Amino acid sequence: MRTRITELLGIRLPIVQAGMSWASSNAALPLAVARAGGLGVIAAGPMRPDALRAAICDVRAGTDAPFAVNVPLYNKDAAAYLDIVEEERVPIIIASQGGPKAHLARFHAMGVKWLHVVASPAHAQKAEDAGVDALVVVGAEAGGHPPPDEVGTLVLVRAVARAATLPIIAGGGVADGHGMAALMALGADAVQLGTRFLMTPEAGVHDAYKAAVRDAGLADTALVGRGGLPIRMLRNAFAAAYQAAVAAGAGAEELKTLFASRSLKDAALRGDVEWGKTEAGQSAGLIDDIVPAGALVARLMDELREAINDLNGKLK
Repeated sequence: MRTRITELLGIRLPIVQAGMSWASSNAALPLAVARAGGLGVIAAGPMRPDALRAAICDVRAGTDAPFAVNVPLYNKDAAAYLDIVEEERVPIIIASQGGPKAHLARFHAMGVKWLHVVASPAHAQKAEDAGVDALVVVGAEAGGHPPPDEVGTLVLVRAVARAATLPIIAGGGVADGHGMAALMALGADAVQLGTRFLMTPEAGVHDAYKAAVRDAGLADTALVGRGGLPIRMLRNAFAAAYQAAVAAGAGAEELKTLFASRSLKDAALRGDVEWGKTEAGQSAGLIDDIVPAGALVARLMDELREAINDLNGKLK
């Protein structure tokens, strides 16, 4: 399937595996997705610089296909991550939570494609004016850090598609090819999936985390930390404690301290799915299996073609 994104990035399929801290802070998941024809993404955020370099080398040793590194620009190690991306000549950067303008000339000079995560049409226009190569647009249904204004994926993706001319990768609330078809109908050139790729053997998180996501229903996530940098996570003891503090009128400093008292690492590496920040999107309610990443990519494409054929049949 050829789209503006597949042509820009040199990938075979319009499927992007989201950069997920711990889950894809390794080589296994991005490598499997890249081999299958999608865009595999190493999540640099929680990695030591030497571990990032090793993961890049392992992916490159395993495939000639393009892959990406996700760099959160606010991270204290962002400068080191960018240096490693340059030194290792990674072909694609997906950047978030910071401005791209200061970095683009450096990476464009070596042929790197810079994809930028945006949370609104205004952010999209600013990124386009700065000179990024494509946009990543993720709505409020997504796990991790969705847009703080909580605009849903259907509305946000369409709004950005109307405001921008760049290719768009869209995500949030998608677990199968039918969801992919919906976002591509709105103007997306490829679709990013996070929670769905979390549920693969290659994802580097604790089995208890995967079990909790598998067992979650449609209404079993919560947006925690409104007013700051909120996260969408499974409802658990930590989410309940935070929401109880909000309901009791806790002040900003108390909420900040409570929010910082638990981490994604607690759930992802230690398996504490009750008190850790067990990040997951609403699409968890659509997922009930763990599938090897390569097989998942193939299944997603089969479902996408089925959805398109079904729609074509209804239009006759």
